[in-house]
Amino acid sequence: MIPSTPAASPDLPPRRVHIVHGFRATPESHWFPWLRGELAARGSDARIIALPAAEAPAAPAWHQTLAAAIPEVDSETWIVAHSLGVISVLRRLADLDPPWTLGGLIAVSGFTGRLAALPALDAFLAEDADLTEVTPRISHRHSIYSDNDMLVPRAASAALAARLGSQTHVVPGAGHFLAADGFTSLPAITRILGVSPPPGP
Repeated sequence: MIPSTPAASPDLPPRRVHIVHGFRATPESHWFPWLRGELAARGSDARIIALPAAEAPAAPAWHQTLAAAIPEVDSETWIVAHSLGVISVLRRLADLDPPWTLGGLIAVSGFTGRLAALPALDAFLAEDADLTEVTPRISHRHSIYSDNDMLVPRAASAALAARLGSQTHVVPGAGHFLAADGFTSLPAITRILGVSPPPGP
């Protein structure tokens, strides 16, 4: 079950949300368009960052794209990242010149280190992210992962959550949170972001 999320703080929904996809995905994949729509309908400036060559990603190209798309962060900005997008975001944050503060990070199926199920990503994942200065600068940290992810082991997501000191939200039977797993929406994220259901007619 998903642990109950604390009541939304006064700064939620956030003013800006960057949504970062992962391996073999596009801005139109999975639950990303749904999340953008839910946030935009409630006044957030939400956008999905398109990362290049997602079928055969190169870490330097993804880093350059994120650096251009997220030149700076602040307390009114949140980042939602999925899978390979998580390590890419963490590397970008580690590269920011301090001092900075990020309002929040939601890591969905996040991990660091190589994956046995995806050896094609070994080169991309060879370098870890230094989180020493990153973690204390993120005001709210959440990790969402499944208990039956065949691509990213639960232990890998849990290990990253521990490094981030994040609140964890384990969704039973959710796989890798792909459309193929039945995820074209992900309400766990909107609950964290303080986005309530739209008013009735």
